[in-house]
Amino acid sequence: MNQNHRQIGYLPDETPSLPKLLLYALQQVIVMFPATVAVAIITGFHISTTIFASGLATLCFLLITGRKIPLYYGSSFSYVAAIAGLMSSEALSGYALNDKIAIAQFGIVMSGLVSIAAGLIVNRFGQETIEKVLPATVTGPIAMVIGLTLAGNALKDAASIAVDNMGSVSVAENQIPLASNLAWVISLVTLISTIMFSVYLKGFLGQLPLILGPAVGCLAAYIIKLASGIDLFKALPADSSTGIFALPVFTLPKPTLYAVAAIMPIAIATIPESTAHIFQLDIYVNDLARKKGNNKKYNIADLLGLNLIGDGIGDMVSGFVGGPAGTNYGENISAMAITRVFSVPVLIAAAILAMVIACFTPLINAIYSIPTAVIGGLEIYLFGAIAAQGIAIMMEKKVDMFSAKNIAIIATIMVIGLGGQYGFGGNIPFFGMEVPCVAGAAIFGIIMNLLLSIGGRKKQKED
Repeated sequence: MNQNHRQIGYLPDETPSLPKLLLYALQQVIVMFPATVAVAIITGFHISTTIFASGLATLCFLLITGRKIPLYYGSSFSYVAAIAGLMSSEALSGYALNDKIAIAQFGIVMSGLVSIAAGLIVNRFGQETIEKVLPATVTGPIAMVIGLTLAGNALKDAASIAVDNMGSVSVAENQIPLASNLAWVISLVTLISTIMFSVYLKGFLGQLPLILGPAVGCLAAYIIKLASGIDLFKALPADSSTGIFALPVFTLPKPTLYAVAAIMPIAIATIPESTAHIFQLDIYVNDLARKKGNNKKYNIADLLGLNLIGDGIGDMVSGFVGGPAGTNYGENISAMAITRVFSVPVLIAAAILAMVIACFTPLINAIYSIPTAVIGGLEIYLFGAIAAQGIAIMMEKKVDMFSAKNIAIIATIMVIGLGGQYGFGGNIPFFGMEVPCVAGAAIFGIIMNLLLSIGGRKKQKED
């Protein structure tokens, strides 16, 4: 009986009962919400539009891929520097916000062509082509870099104090030290609760740790508010709607070569990221199928080309309605791996739910008001899980960690990616360019792998 509890879960083509499906879907929305909203805040895009775009792009992705790949599309941090830089550039200094967004949208839409082209190459020449360029020695450490470069964001959020509508700290100056300590208490309560729920709860409740953990964190924040008077719930934006229903602000792309040059190349960074995600899914889904005694083979890794095409179309759909560029989310894969719910119908429901939340003001305001410390506690777990999945990729592919070639590739990717984040704030200055650290690490790793592979096949044949 206990064994059956450990094996509970849903495969991509399985559908939970309606109440469970809605709860699982809500969990996926909560997981994607922090990063997606953070990208909107940093880039200056409309929050409600960004959430709506993530749901619409996810829905299009799932339908285009024949409902075979359980992935959620959300705003990518890889694009943050390029989009934020474009929005704040002198060239656009005289433009209104919606005009700036419209110009950036064109670069986002065009960036989708890069992923689509990569997917078509995989479909034409086979998965082996992309595996030569992006083996586990590249995709594994890239997944680790993606998770670990966000570690600083997680800890900052974990210690964050709420701010008012003017961007100032919302507590009295003499209360700031106490408020900072209480923020840590809330984030640790959230983190430990989420971990305990994911490890010790069984059955249906064991699949909801990413809802239950933040709920406990919010309860702790409420108790602290009653006991100390310190309110760590986030204040709503000054221009937030007070009505029940409000459509997101939609804008149309304005063709500009400047935006294409600034944003389109960043799509290169999301190809290894998306490739790593598809391999992660293949590992976890087939592991669940074996444990459930399901003889069906889910060849998700074989759908890499279709995944990349869907990812590119997701960028185009999101960019067309006014959302930032994105990719399929490692956080949502972490949630699926933790809860063992890989059901595509759940993700379809999550996409629709995200679009509904984007339109109903009370719902979006309620989620927006969740204390940043709660989100930070959750991020510590999720971002670490992304990095851990990078290790899982290399273990599954049996990467030889005693090979000088493999060590060289893994080491350089890790140091460039992490060093670029913590040494230069995410963008590495290189011959007058600002290279995003994840993109730089990925490109260097790809080139290094190709150079070190010269003559490797011939030597293998001789051996």
